[in-house]
Amino acid sequence: MSSGDLVAVTGATGFVGQAVLMAAGRHGIDVRALTRRKQRLRGGVEWIDGDLADKTALMCLMEGASAIVHIAGVVNAPDAVGFEEGNVQGTLRVIEAAHEMGVARMVHVSSLAAREPQLSIYGASKLRGEKLVRASGLDWTVVRPPAVFGPRDTEMLELFRLARRGVVPLPPPGRLSVIHVADLAELLLTLLPSSEEATHQIFEPDDGEPGGWTHVRLAHAIGAAVRDKPIRPISLSPRLVGMAARADRLFRGSKAKLTPDRARYICHPDWTVGEGAQPPRSLWRARIDTLEGLQATAAWYREAGWLK
Repeated sequence: MSSGDLVAVTGATGFVGQAVLMAAGRHGIDVRALTRRKQRLRGGVEWIDGDLADKTALMCLMEGASAIVHIAGVVNAPDAVGFEEGNVQGTLRVIEAAHEMGVARMVHVSSLAAREPQLSIYGASKLRGEKLVRASGLDWTVVRPPAVFGPRDTEMLELFRLARRGVVPLPPPGRLSVIHVADLAELLLTLLPSSEEATHQIFEPDDGEPGGWTHVRLAHAIGAAVRDKPIRPISLSPRLVGMAARADRLFRGSKAKLTPDRARYICHPDWTVGEGAQPPRSLWRARIDTLEGLQATAAWYREAGWLK
């Protein structure tokens, strides 16, 4: 993707989307982005009012674009209907608008959760969204990020806050892969030009750590980023994780981070990226060391006043 091309982006106001806008700015790529709320003026970004349910807004978003990066989706919902609307029907409308406006290239952001759809309503909905993309007739690439961290993230923020207090409750023993949001953003932009390496591929990117991270090792790394003293990680049973999820929903309602649906899939023992599923190294590789990235993320949280 070169300077002067116009890229359409959904989910641009979110954590990953903001990183994509910053990366696009560095590369001189013009972006047209969908938003549900009024946004401040930003060089190289044209905002389109609307959401995934607004077909007219989606067509305005696509007009004259060379590609679409579809990031928007639903991570938490009170029921299956919310996941279906955000991750399946929303993706279908994006595909329909792309066809209507002649946008052939689509980079679709899914989730590793789609690999185990039986574990959660969320993962099942992300897989259904992927299937729509793969059957769309577009020039597509699907990206399944693992756990994404970095400045502005509100999902892993809870772990940083717990680590700062010294005790970190964890799911049952297992492993996971992670990726810094800036590396993920660079990958999404790298995939925009159509190429034999990327077309009709499903990629699972990560930080390059062989075998990923154990829950305990990652907790200790986060602890080192937020405090001088060692932390105490505590691995919980699936039953206790489920009880914690119900308590979170009881006390925080729709703002709960640990929902019963999420509790089911975080107890899975292996959320590392698949062997051979990473993007080709000739195309992309992670540049940010995770330990350094965690330190920088903690520093950003402190400056923003988020580490309370």
